[in-house]
Amino acid sequence: MKRKQSWFLITLCIVGSFFIFSGCGADVSQSSKETKMAHNAMSGDIQEETTSEQLPSFLSGENETVKEAYRTALMHHDLITSIPCYCGCGMSAGHENNKDCFIKEIKENGNVVWDSHGMKCYACQQIAMESAKLKAEGKTPLQIRTIIDDLYQNGYGEPTPTPMPAG
Repeated sequence: MKRKQSWFLITLCIVGSFFIFSGCGADVSQSSKETKMAHNAMSGDIQEETTSEQLPSFLSGENETVKEAYRTALMHHDLITSIPCYCGCGMSAGHENNKDCFIKEIKENGNVVWDSHGMKCYACQQIAMESAKLKAEGKTPLQIRTIIDDLYQNGYGEPTPTPMPAG
């Protein structure tokens, strides 16, 4: 009897996993006048285009700390382009810097293509917020990079392949 229950549970898990993971490759594109959403099949992250004044809809149920991390990432996108992320997203999502965790692209018309990766990653949020705080304290991008590298090099994931900022 116990053996039948074990096989039933294993089969149930396999079938359940199939249904869960089969959604990852689906195109969940949505378009309207204000937002466009796309699904990044490689990482499972959602990308959504909005005007620069509008946060993405995928943040609607998130707490204010997460929303503030996204606002900070946009406000300091030039800075965090030269700051690595230490959550391992370079390998898992193809990110090249901390900005990529929040913003895929800023278009010529000013629209922002947001990335949902940063909303579920505390390390991404902390790196962006700490970088902005250090900038407000008058630190240079190179000083900020050195501080972030020192803080996150041990006990975190592999850093993104982010070039060092100039001087």
